Amino acid sequence: MTILYFSPRSTFSVLFFFLIFLSFSGSGQSRANVSFNQDWTFRKTNDTVSTKSVWEKVTLPHTWNATDMQLSKDFYEGEGQYKKQIVFGQEYQNKRLFLRFEGVGQVAQVYVNQKLVGTHQGSYSAFCLEISHAVKLGQLNTILVKVNNKARKDIIPVNHFLFGIYGGIYRPVSLLVTNKVNITTTDYASPGIYIAQKNVSTASADVSVAVKVENTESSWQDIAIRTAIYDQTGKLTDSKTTTQQITTQGRQKFVQHFQLASPHLWNGLKDPYLYKVKTQLLRNGEVIDEVEQPLGLRKFEIIAGKGFFLNNQPYPMYGVCRHQDRWQFGNALSNAQHKEDLDIIKEMGATTIRFAHYQQAEYLYSSCDTMGFVIWAEIPFVNTSTGEEADNAKQQLMELIKQNYNHPSLYVWGLHNEVYGKTPADYPAVLTRELNDIAKTEDPDRYTVSVSGYGEMDRPTNLNADIQGMNRYYGWYEGKVGDLEDWAKGITDKYPANKVILTEYGADGNVFHQQEQADLKEAYDYTSPFYPESFETKTHEVQWPVIARHPAIAASYIWNMFDFATPMWNRGGMPARNMKGLVTFDRKLKKDAFYWYKANWSKEPVLYLTERRVVERKHAVTPVTVYSNIGQPELFLNGKKITAQPVQGTNNIQFIFKDIQLKKGKNILRTVAKKDNKTWSDTIEWSLK
Repeated sequence: MTILYFSPRSTFSVLFFFLIFLSFSGSGQSRANVSFNQDWTFRKTNDTVSTKSVWEKVTLPHTWNATDMQLSKDFYEGEGQYKKQIVFGQEYQNKRLFLRFEGVGQVAQVYVNQKLVGTHQGSYSAFCLEISHAVKLGQLNTILVKVNNKARKDIIPVNHFLFGIYGGIYRPVSLLVTNKVNITTTDYASPGIYIAQKNVSTASADVSVAVKVENTESSWQDIAIRTAIYDQTGKLTDSKTTTQQITTQGRQKFVQHFQLASPHLWNGLKDPYLYKVKTQLLRNGEVIDEVEQPLGLRKFEIIAGKGFFLNNQPYPMYGVCRHQDRWQFGNALSNAQHKEDLDIIKEMGATTIRFAHYQQAEYLYSSCDTMGFVIWAEIPFVNTSTGEEADNAKQQLMELIKQNYNHPSLYVWGLHNEVYGKTPADYPAVLTRELNDIAKTEDPDRYTVSVSGYGEMDRPTNLNADIQGMNRYYGWYEGKVGDLEDWAKGITDKYPANKVILTEYGADGNVFHQQEQADLKEAYDYTSPFYPESFETKTHEVQWPVIARHPAIAASYIWNMFDFATPMWNRGGMPARNMKGLVTFDRKLKKDAFYWYKANWSKEPVLYLTERRVVERKHAVTPVTVYSNIGQPELFLNGKKITAQPVQGTNNIQFIFKDIQLKKGKNILRTVAKKDNKTWSDTIEWSLK
């Protein structure tokens, strides 16, 4: 047997690929999906920083903006090149070979042996290219990928303003090997099977599985299509086999229907139960291709004025938004880093995530299926429009839907964020309606949403999707913190039949900027150089209770879970940074507001003293705030118990000890609470000048 060789190569990579292809070649039938991330070299084509551009060894995922885009607007924007050399053995004589890129920022041109095999525009979605006809078996092949992250008017996002477009092959690459009759890999890089569900209840569920098949043999083929549904223990629940004659005339679609009795439902974080769907192609009784996908049986519904329902039961939509980048890594993240983000979100008690403002890593969507998060996916049609991006926006929406169609955790497709026109006939409104039509045609069973930065329902680009999302930053970009109450009441009273989501709210909080409660204002100027963390905390303390008592707000999403890079900004004493996150950019520090939500949302015990970074104090008499979801806390100052009872704030979570007298110098504050014969405590230190 001829094995797959790489140059340069390591003992490990040769052994790994030998084992993979021994298994593949031994069966001689089913597809192989092989990691293609090792042994690449990289160079910047036109590096304005270095006098010459040299090839360096890299491992994918990789971005060339891992640090420069996080420091200022002076980052490398332009072309970079990736090269890999490889020998494909003769065992691929009758196979189809594909390269599947999960994410390249943002324009990719892929060459095999100097032949252009495909181009892709868009940083955030996967694409899959066949390389079979460009490969030379038994010879050294050179794969060259030219990548360019320059902002363009015809590709969304059209600028770097709200977030930076990192350059590079920043998500994994796979080599797919199939037979000449195969489940398609190139239908917008989808898995090639599409699982739809209807009439879902605890009594039964109707499931249909559509499979798209290609035949590149020289003549038609008699193929059996077998789809089996397995429960979580691996037990076969149902299966169907149909025989089809697959012609050589294009991609063909076949649908199989199932009705499952007494299904085990996917029930969010409580019980994210998953079935497995396996679709196989068989020729003469032998498996020649197969694809596995998750199946979570559930029913999503938003009832205007009442909220979100999962499987006919009210479901709390405690939401956060998430950007994918991280300090000193850019967006070239490992699965372990994605998992850490999800674990932090889960720790806080969130139940739903808005993956903003673009398609994110496939690992995240799959993990949300298994963890039980209800999620929102969207395309990067954001901030502004040029009139030239319509085709690319439609392409990216098709990719988003087809690549993520089978994820049970996903309930809504996002069409745009803060893109405006003056009339309903203007370009942004027309394009949004066209995007909505695409989404409802491709996936009529999920919601669509468009998002406005204004609080009015009847603006020209609104009302073009199933749900109207609104971003409201009272106290930061407009008005005062408490103005959210009047807005929520107005929406509830004026639009009782509309589905409404508060899609962003919050304020920046620089952990290096601190201010005592007594000095906080009702509003801050976002253009100022001072972004106190304590104002971010106050914003959330005031606004979450407003949201909680208005069921007309079907879901709400904090902006943002993590600080992230904004290379074109220089605000709040921190260049290139949006600091509205509840966790710092490096994920090492959880701000006070994080614990506010954890106390309100999580079932884990929380006892937390706020203002722990406002160490240097100037007010001798001060309030002390404690978050507790385990009952009323006690407070000790310098070892002495405070006899005064705290004022209970909102949600039985916030406890404020007023008029606490500090002494000059160091002060030790300690809080204690008891529940179920267990004692919790928290301690901080303040210093009075």
